[in-house]
Amino acid sequence: MELAHYSDYAVRLVNTEEPARSKDSLTSVEAVRELFGPSAQAARRATEADVTRFRSVRGRLRAVFTAADAGDETQAVDLLNSLLLEFPVNPQISGHDYRDEDGRPKWHMHLADHPSNATAGYAAIAAMGLAFHLTEYGVDRLGLCQATPCRNAYLDTSTNRSRRYCSDRCATRANVAAYRARKRLETERSQSTGRTAENAQEATARTER
Repeated sequence: MELAHYSDYAVRLVNTEEPARSKDSLTSVEAVRELFGPSAQAARRATEADVTRFRSVRGRLRAVFTAADAGDETQAVDLLNSLLLEFPVNPQISGHDYRDEDGRPKWHMHLADHPSNATAGYAAIAAMGLAFHLTEYGVDRLGLCQATPCRNAYLDTSTNRSRRYCSDRCATRANVAAYRARKRLETERSQSTGRTAENAQEATARTER
């Protein structure tokens, strides 16, 4: 589904905050404008008031990912539906910048800028994109990074629905941590086994005396 790529808007916004690390990069109008990417026209409408409004929408989008990650499909859909109702989209047929081999426009669906304000426009696109992704690929394709303490949002596009981390960096960090934990456990078991053997030998020696 072509419109599913708009779901990246939701991921970008959610990941401006890392709650477990008490980090938040959404602190200025410039940060809000950067979220729009190449959509310069929509970004120019952003004001100081949008910083607070964006944070509110961010919390609601994270709740969708949290519910999906927990396997609560109904909750995820209900939360997303509430956003869709509050921030309706303005779909348009567009052919800009795309031509087929005969020079004719490649018509496609496009989510136009919202006439209200920057937050409403971004929220509408993010929610609709996430809705298309969810209905096309499934709720279980929405996840939160399992690498503690990251918890960034991601969209699972793997062929076998096996993704668990938001990035290769987090996957590597988690694998290294798991390896070290296994080695510690093996060492502890080895030491415990050695102590048990020593105790058994001492008990046998005492008995023989």
